[in-house]
Amino acid sequence: MTNDVLTGLSVGERAPLFTLRDQNGADVSLSDHLGRRHVLLVFYPWAFSGICTGELTEIRDNLGAFVTEDVQVLTISCDAMFSLRAYADRDAYFFPLLSDFWPHGEVARAYGVFDEKAGVARRGTFLVDPDGIIRWSLVSGIGERRDFSGYHDALARA
Repeated sequence: MTNDVLTGLSVGERAPLFTLRDQNGADVSLSDHLGRRHVLLVFYPWAFSGICTGELTEIRDNLGAFVTEDVQVLTISCDAMFSLRAYADRDAYFFPLLSDFWPHGEVARAYGVFDEKAGVARRGTFLVDPDGIIRWSLVSGIGERRDFSGYHDALARA
């Protein structure tokens, strides 16, 4: 896989708007947060998989470093809403797990992180500012655990 495949959207680009259902069936829109706070978008391939569980558990266990008055975290996978509800219940994830199930991977495609072969989102991470502009991004392959330290550095500069 070449590096070009893993780039996703670039810093400085406008973040595509979307509305997806969370694990409880509620609609959540990126625009709900614009004008008020930053949003950290965390795309991940599969609920219940080892690396994804480790990453979401890192967010859960350090929630104060990810969710503040000025930042909301939204996690996104192509899993169905009911799977995400079971996943959230099992692992006590109380932040939004959004389902990009249908049209399958539409939001992941808009952000340039959909893996057509696997039919899932790659590990795309995007910090969107209150104006809807991407201020930091990191895209990793499906089997590569992401490093959130760049996000924390970018947020400190915001």
